[in-house]
Amino acid sequence: MDFWRRLPPRMRLLVVTGFVALMVAVGAQFHVSSQGDRSSTYPKGYRGGTCTIETEALLVGYSAYFIPSDYEIPDDPTSAKAVPVLCGKVPSPGTLNVTLDLLYPESARHVPLALRLVKLSDKNGEQELLSIPPQAYASGTLTQAFKFDSVGQYALYLDGKRPAGTEFRLQIPIKVGTDWKDYAAKYWPQALMFLFIVIVLSNWKRIFG
Repeated sequence: MDFWRRLPPRMRLLVVTGFVALMVAVGAQFHVSSQGDRSSTYPKGYRGGTCTIETEALLVGYSAYFIPSDYEIPDDPTSAKAVPVLCGKVPSPGTLNVTLDLLYPESARHVPLALRLVKLSDKNGEQELLSIPPQAYASGTLTQAFKFDSVGQYALYLDGKRPAGTEFRLQIPIKVGTDWKDYAAKYWPQALMFLFIVIVLSNWKRIFG
């Protein structure tokens, strides 16, 4: 503490500023994964434009394009302005066009896979919204459009069986809508910097004499 007291006020400000900047940079780096989402959401991150989700049995690439429910689709559907979304982050109700790529192992392309979309809630558990019977995807690509009528937590399940006969399941979490936690996660570095500026301004005379 004696060392700190001997520092000139401007040097103290410089030290504090550097410390705050370092904390913001490190926090942002560890809080966000390479696809812009919370780092705990998709452990394998982002590869070549596609979010990747992995289980012991399967590695899948996930990409999606979103059309809001209030968007008027033109006469030529191919000219509709679909917006790419972050992994599992859908801003509002609407239509989500999902593409799943069976990346590894290659043998997964010959395994019948079932696709299910469910809505999750604490009160009702899982509510199944769509179910596609098992089928093999020799091309390695699954494409499907989903319509979300309300905000909430959803899950997309990909179910199959290993060659030995044991079942496996891959889950893709999907969140429709935003809440205060999303804004807090996105803007907390700016809020911290704003707080720092307020503290400096309130002690301006003391620091600069």
